[in-house]
Amino acid sequence: MSVLTTTLEDGVAVIRIDDGKANAVSQDFIAEMHAALDEAEKSADAVVIFGRPGRFSAGFDLKVMMNDPAAAGELVTAGGKLFTRIFEYPKPVIAACTGHALAAGGLLLLACDTRIGANGDYKLGLNETAIGMTLPDYGIILPEARLDPRHFTSAVIQAKIHTPEEAVEAGFLDATADEAALEDSAMAAANALKALPGSAYAGNKRKIRAEAIAALHASFAS
Repeated sequence: MSVLTTTLEDGVAVIRIDDGKANAVSQDFIAEMHAALDEAEKSADAVVIFGRPGRFSAGFDLKVMMNDPAAAGELVTAGGKLFTRIFEYPKPVIAACTGHALAAGGLLLLACDTRIGANGDYKLGLNETAIGMTLPDYGIILPEARLDPRHFTSAVIQAKIHTPEEAVEAGFLDATADEAALEDSAMAAANALKALPGSAYAGNKRKIRAEAIAALHASFAS
């Protein structure tokens, strides 16, 4: 069963994540996301990534992470390469955060350009310290690039979990919207960004993020 569905709506590639459960980042998730991004690079001017109601992504597939150390390592590396691709993707990438975004789900948010979250009672953040895990290098590089420095220690080292409003202040989100208005808000952001000259958008994104992008790629080469 597919984890993602993708449609093209007036030049915007709309990617919806729904595994019927926690929207775990699995190898299938990663492969399908790469395929969707490949197609969007050819046919779209912007990308919007939606979660399912109540869940954006709760992180890496726990069945793999808890039971198979070798496969877990491969999954963590593959996830990091996906997040790096999104972080340097040449087109605008908007995240519509529909609910819980934890661990790898939080990193997925940090990789996107514009992040709009639904108002509601859900959790966002990097809980790795709390569950006894040391973050991979990219799990430090992305937060350093995107979070407000005042919140870096609490968010990354101390595993602070945020409400949507707190997530805006920390830098996991850029804005919130009522749940009923989230889709319209995300699509409005995509339509505004796709109107910008694409080559300048891609060039400035990669130039401004060059140091972080280089560090991300170096982390996989070591």
